[in-house]
Amino acid sequence: MDPSIFKAYDIRGLYGEQIDEEAAWKIGHASAQFLRSLLRGYDRGMANAQSLCVGHDMRKHSPALAEALIHGMNAAGANVIDIGMIDTPQMYFAINHLGTCGGVQVTASHNPAQYNGFKISGQQAKPIGADTGLKDIRHIALALVHTKGRQDGAIEHCDLIAEYKKHVLKFLEPLHKPLKIVVDASNGMAGKVVPLIFGDLKNVELIGLNLEHDGTFKHDPNPLVEANLQELKETIRRTKADLGFCFDGDADRLMLVDEQGQAVSCDLMCAMMVPYFLSKYPGSAIVYDLRSSHVLQEEILKHGGTPRRERVGHAFMKKTLRDCHGIFGGELSGHFYFRDNFYADSGMITLVHMLNILGASDKTVSQMVAPLKRFSNSGEVNFQVEDKEAAMKELARRYSQGQVDDLDGITVQFKDWWFNVRPSNTEPLLRLNVEAKAPDLLDEKFDEIKSFLGEPVDH
Repeated sequence: MDPSIFKAYDIRGLYGEQIDEEAAWKIGHASAQFLRSLLRGYDRGMANAQSLCVGHDMRKHSPALAEALIHGMNAAGANVIDIGMIDTPQMYFAINHLGTCGGVQVTASHNPAQYNGFKISGQQAKPIGADTGLKDIRHIALALVHTKGRQDGAIEHCDLIAEYKKHVLKFLEPLHKPLKIVVDASNGMAGKVVPLIFGDLKNVELIGLNLEHDGTFKHDPNPLVEANLQELKETIRRTKADLGFCFDGDADRLMLVDEQGQAVSCDLMCAMMVPYFLSKYPGSAIVYDLRSSHVLQEEILKHGGTPRRERVGHAFMKKTLRDCHGIFGGELSGHFYFRDNFYADSGMITLVHMLNILGASDKTVSQMVAPLKRFSNSGEVNFQVEDKEAAMKELARRYSQGQVDDLDGITVQFKDWWFNVRPSNTEPLLRLNVEAKAPDLLDEKFDEIKSFLGEPVDH
């Protein structure tokens, strides 16, 4: 088994080369050992406490990997509840709904069709990343020998779509005007789940794109890539829809596109949700990743909330949201987390809340977003840098007259502009975000930092 498939937050690699059924068996065995070891005495007596959930996405090799994963879990003595082909947020729901000690979703998220992988969650759907158990699972899995002997655990099959639909739609409020929405499922799990949950809603006309989910992709299932939004944008303009969404492959992330066919950045989506949530839960904390526009912090303070800035990555976001009992959180990557969804992310519930916001307003999406565009930003730009630590230290020294912190890489803040540089976990890359109060200042400061880091690279 290739050790490099173990990443910071999940397991991922090329199917047939880095990930195969033997690797899946070992990962299943190791996951079962680790997740069951976390159980405390009073947990063990609960009906499903020592069981694990397993689900998979629509990739052609996902069913075979899921089957091997389950057999590995059974060989470790664990019972498995197989919940079938699901979107990843349904796994978080299932773990909590069924009361298992955790679960594993077979998916490669937004990666192309030749990839696959595993997302592992613990009790209450708490994320299992490198710092919360994935290194332990890696250590166990690499030491295992694949055997085909006795299977001590049992397998139960369970379809939770009716319960999951009820959970998602409990957040939907009466819409005061009809809405026409376009959803690009990216040939991923949203192609199965969106029609089942939203297909029969009153006051919502749903236009679906790329709903087929047979493991092939018309465009890569990554909504953060501008080229992947083109069909959605054209359809919104042509049909005069009110808004549109593009999902990633496993439907835990999405991007919003307004009625004019313009993409709305995820930090501005968060800012749109701030008054909506704080009117219901005054004074609540809202968690956001440190790359987000300063407009988000301003909006949270303006509406009486508590801003909580956090490191990039779902493990950090979920932990902070849980620790501060925040009402919701969001990342630039399109992950949105909700307290009332077990502190987990959900593309479907995000869609519901955006319908609520637009359905209660006499404004269009573009009209809501316009006042939030108070800053100019570079977006995230990658630079190839071999000695990442040395480069960050030098930037901190060069800009030491600003307010410097090292929450994630380095962030330097000035009165009229700020920047963050953070290292890639797996590659010799530094990721730069710059924001300023004026476009000219943005260009000046971006070029200034670029002169030190070199030319940007595509990634």
